Amino acid sequence: MKCPFCRQSNSHVIDSRLGKDGEMIRRRRECMVCSRRFTTYERVEEAMPMVVKKDGRREAFDRLKITNGLKRACEKRPVSMDAIEAMADRIERGVQERGEKEVLGSIIGEAAMRELHDTDAVAYVRFASVYRSFKDLNEFMAELEDLLNQRTNRAGPESPRKTGAARRARRKSAGADNPPTPPLAGNEPV
Repeated sequence: MKCPFCRQSNSHVIDSRLGKDGEMIRRRRECMVCSRRFTTYERVEEAMPMVVKKDGRREAFDRLKITNGLKRACEKRPVSMDAIEAMADRIERGVQERGEKEVLGSIIGEAAMRELHDTDAVAYVRFASVYRSFKDLNEFMAELEDLLNQRTNRAGPESPRKTGAARRARRKSAGADNPPTPPLAGNEPV
């Protein structure tokens, strides 16, 4: 293993540990030339399928492309690198579990969109806008409306009533005698 600092290949392993998910080994190494330490990761190389692109070209599966796409979508969002790596791991595992020699690129793209949808709505919209190549603003707005409807349906129809009842109960227990002023038009709670 080449040292990332002095580029010499003479290093030894100081410590080895199993990775968080048990799928890889983390090795702490020390360069014998410059004495600096660095970390390497070892994982089983599995035969991955070829990816069939939209135009019919075939290329080798590249996990780095998935990770980079997820990183770009999550840029300046509160999504950790661990979460991005976990999403890439699940996508890669899903491709492996298919057991096919070739897989359509669209299957990988849709898996990435599902992962982002469950992780961060803004990152999902960013990825979808590039991946789906929306033709116009109406297609983009339709995707946003679907996302909003899914989020609203997940909260359930009784959520606003429960929230209002909880707010009234808190005011009552706090001894608030004066009712609060109604919100300004357009500022109603969602």
